[in-house]
Amino acid sequence: MLSNRQLFLLNTAQTSYSPRLIEIERAEGVYLYGPNGEKYIDLVSGFAVSNIGHRHPKVLEALSEQLAKYLHVTVYGEFVQAPQVQFASKLLSLLPDHLDIVYFTNSGTEATEGAMKIAKKYTGRREIIAAEKAYHGSTQGALSLMGNPEYHRAYAPLLPGIRFIRYNTAEDINQITSTTAAVILEAVQGEAGIRVPDSAYMQAIRKRCDETGALLIFDEIQTGFGRTGELFAFTHYGIVPDILLLAKGMGGGMPIGAFVANKAVMDVIKDNPMLGHITTFGGHPVSCAAALASLNVIVDNRLTEDVQRKANLFRQHLQHPRIREIRGIGLMLCLQLDSFIQVEKVSKYCAEHGVIVDWFLHCDTALRIAPPLTIDDNEIEIACKVILDGITFAG
Repeated sequence: MLSNRQLFLLNTAQTSYSPRLIEIERAEGVYLYGPNGEKYIDLVSGFAVSNIGHRHPKVLEALSEQLAKYLHVTVYGEFVQAPQVQFASKLLSLLPDHLDIVYFTNSGTEATEGAMKIAKKYTGRREIIAAEKAYHGSTQGALSLMGNPEYHRAYAPLLPGIRFIRYNTAEDINQITSTTAAVILEAVQGEAGIRVPDSAYMQAIRKRCDETGALLIFDEIQTGFGRTGELFAFTHYGIVPDILLLAKGMGGGMPIGAFVANKAVMDVIKDNPMLGHITTFGGHPVSCAAALASLNVIVDNRLTEDVQRKANLFRQHLQHPRIREIRGIGLMLCLQLDSFIQVEKVSKYCAEHGVIVDWFLHCDTALRIAPPLTIDDNEIEIACKVILDGITFAG
């Protein structure tokens, strides 16, 4: 009889020739458990998904309650479904008044696609400006916004009308003109190795968009829901985007995404043509129930208030001569090493000693640290000790 690992390699599509092949039997809090007693501290959070930890009791309770009522009933936007309505109301109550309507999707990539469409339709323009080393998803449209040609060539031609600027580089801001439909930026560049922009830069981008009539799309797919120490990272910069992209930490472990905008912008999908943006499973009622429970946990337990202190603990413990730099904001951290070989060795060592870390799409010489916001001080200390040992071992 074939093992799960053999069946995985035989029957499921692989995204590389060297998958991690760590088998997971269950998860709880900040821990992942294997079938043979393995126990791992998850410092990746399913890539910024499990902000409140794995299988939070409040999320499980919400899932159970919704499962007893209904699952999918019809395509998005037609029936009144309480989980969608309640979650939308709660989410919008925590956002600036200008962001007053939400469209739920299945993922962050789909949120990106929807935002691109409404920006073009609302402005009547076709040019979209993105940043070098950006990551907004992997579908054809979202891939067109990825500022790394290495990932473009195999899938060309992609969308026309995309212009790239350097992230956090003031000299490039004037490339935003009256022909630009939208500027899309990550609130913090994630896959570039956690690049935190200057507030002055983001404020200048906002000002330039206002001057030219371009919409500002803020990708908070990784940063949203408390990861940076604020519920949403745009708060750090003293600005408000025109369109906000959300996913990952939104669903408490369930798949869901959203793009949020002003009603005047969102309404362009209603006609010419009617049903200008549709989705079958977007805003699935079970995912919305989980997302509402997760958001309530973050807000009611004031999880954001302790994020910076925990981040400081990581920085305090992670002192090693081979760590060139620690970049980041809140519990979205990057340990800069010298080579991918080091990173790969450290990652493997950590997994073998009960800690899950990873690297970045556009920065494979650095380690990703993004634990659940619920991680405690003792877990931080234990995890950091393993990482330091791994860096020493890697040489």
